[in-house]
Amino acid sequence: MATQVTTTANAQRSPSFLQIAIALQTLTIFLQAVSAGLLLTSSYGETLHSVGARVMYGGSMLYVLAAVLAWKPGGGSPRPVWHASGFLVLASVQVLLGIAHVPSVHLPLGVLMFGLSVLALARR
Repeated sequence: MATQVTTTANAQRSPSFLQIAIALQTLTIFLQAVSAGLLLTSSYGETLHSVGARVMYGGSMLYVLAAVLAWKPGGGSPRPVWHASGFLVLASVQVLLGIAHVPSVHLPLGVLMFGLSVLALARR
């Protein structure tokens, strides 16, 4: 019986796939801010920011997948799926604004996305 309690306690301490996906998304959004700074100061910044955009978008898709996988088997609340889907919509808008070169909206939206991602990570 004590072994079961210990195993359950250890399982709860390890990060879930959903937590890892949110952490990766948060990291990719932060790296986009860094590459945006490089975009202004170096010749390779544009390439780095462009590649980072694709990685960040992939991170948002991974977050949706992780949220669905966490929700479906357990039959829990679909709230994480809605949050992840909202991030995917924001990421889509962010990419479109970047392609259209609208920095007056692109930059604040990136800051908002980073803040929301940190909040989602803290809530897990």
